[in-house]
Amino acid sequence: MAQFERPLSPHLQVYRLPLTALASITHRATGVGLGFGTLLLTWWLVAAASGPDAYATFQWFAGSFVGLIILFGFTWALCFHLLNGLRHLFWDAGWGFDKQVSHKASLAVVAGSVALTVIVWLAAYIF
Repeated sequence: MAQFERPLSPHLQVYRLPLTALASITHRATGVGLGFGTLLLTWWLVAAASGPDAYATFQWFAGSFVGLIILFGFTWALCFHLLNGLRHLFWDAGWGFDKQVSHKASLAVVAGSVALTVIVWLAAYIF
């Protein structure tokens, strides 16, 4: 039987995902992260309703290095999910399917989410 050279199917080690695909995957991941982050917000509200000792425990965690990293990540996930959701809303309206426009919109989502996160955290420390 003769051996034929068959092309490899594209997979993650060979194929480079476009930015729009990475943004879509990240959108799903941030959605899951926001679900877990809501548990943190619930803890904050329950602690506020439970009294000063419970709230002090929450403040200790939120002010720790790990807590600040989680809150920063939650803020970024919220900003990214919001902006990428708007991009999907434009897609639902039929705008932005062109390859160049889609790529630029994905870049705008990434840059905008980082900028919004920095603005929110700077505003939190200024005010």
